[in-house]
Amino acid sequence: MGDQEADITRIKECARALKRIKDTFAERANPAEGYGVEDIGSQKILDAFDEFGSNWKIHRKKLTEELEKLHTITKTAADSYETLDHELAEALRRADKEAGGKK
Repeated sequence: MGDQEADITRIKECARALKRIKDTFAERANPAEGYGVEDIGSQKILDAFDEFGSNWKIHRKKLTEELEKLHTITKTAADSYETLDHELAEALRRADKEAGGKK
């Protein structure tokens, strides 16, 4: 087996970033929501935003679900690596202590 190293801090940062992106996607809908023709200046533009908002809502839901999955995977990986690292370090300390007592 080759040497393997996991940058736990970087994986945790990735998980947090994915969560922030997912939360942002979940909050955003139609950018013109709440505005009327008098605010936008054109019914055509308002209609285009409404159409975009409807399509975006469908795609946003799918993207949000995928981002949540990626967040869960990366967070679980970071937590698992960290737990394994601590357990391995503790096992090595015990082995060193036992070996030191037998000298």
